[in-house]
Amino acid sequence: MVSFEMNDRKKIGIGLTGFGVLFSFLGVIFFFDKGLLAMGNILFLSGLALTIGVKSTLQFFMKRQNYKGTVSFIIGFLLVLVGWALFGMILEAYGFIVLFSGFWPTVVVFLQRIPVIGWIFQQPFLVSLFSRSRQRRVPV
Repeated sequence: MVSFEMNDRKKIGIGLTGFGVLFSFLGVIFFFDKGLLAMGNILFLSGLALTIGVKSTLQFFMKRQNYKGTVSFIIGFLLVLVGWALFGMILEAYGFIVLFSGFWPTVVVFLQRIPVIGWIFQQPFLVSLFSRSRQRRVPV
């Protein structure tokens, strides 16, 4: 079993990541408020860097297979900072999906094991959809 050591740096990183997600959500709810979205982006990225480390974060974003997601995420981030929040968030969402698409099977397994809502993700049509998408994604 893998042990996950929780030190103060990781606790702060998880908190910053959570606040980043909250501020981004509020920015979308408040009709793409560029201030909230920019704060959410900055908090999310700094929380990610504190949680897994700066070196690991840079290695993740600079992997050859992640270039497309990284470029679209950075351009979207810059568009949000400039003030084009809607276009920036569309590009960021695309980059986020491309970057973190390798983690979706793990997220699905986690969601299937949640006691209250797990039964939704265990329905046959969703299980077949997830298995089909897992088969389609072949590492290069």
